[in-house]
Amino acid sequence: MNDSIIEAAKVLKAGGVILYPTDTIWGIGCDATNAEAVAKVFAIKRRDEAKSLVLLAADLDMIARYVREVPQMAIQLVEVNDAPMTVIYPDAVGIAPNAVAEDGSVGIRVPLNQDCVDLCRRLGRPVVSTSANISGEPAPKKFAEIPAEIREAVDFIVDPALEKGGTGRASQIIKVEVDGRIQIIRA
Repeated sequence: MNDSIIEAAKVLKAGGVILYPTDTIWGIGCDATNAEAVAKVFAIKRRDEAKSLVLLAADLDMIARYVREVPQMAIQLVEVNDAPMTVIYPDAVGIAPNAVAEDGSVGIRVPLNQDCVDLCRRLGRPVVSTSANISGEPAPKKFAEIPAEIREAVDFIVDPALEKGGTGRASQIIKVEVDGRIQIIRA
């Protein structure tokens, strides 16, 4: 495991906020179970706390610990997925209230990036993954595009050399109900 990922996990465990490359774009992250850390993320982004956040989880087992019931259709989607895809699950449990949507749902992605998977495993919990920009501004595709204001506000920046393989665009988002109904939120 990369030393930068090990250090990032320590910062997350201590309630800090990190800047890190994902399988899509650079993200601002924190421990998704820590409401104070989630509030820091909203403050850094100047984002309305009524808006929901995307989380990353290491695998389906981790997701199952934070969602009351994982719909069978969601399991199938995650297992066959070969592109960044966030699934919105109903009825989150154990996630910071300010990281959960008003309807109790939560968007979680199993990243297609081993460093992100390692980070989630090292933390042992889902990690917030919201774009590294001020709310309403374009999402930076590369580290060099991240505003200084964001870089200076976080507690730790993962080694930019780990920026590899990101798609440069946000993930697809699919909402899955317990009964298997699917709604495409973002293609």
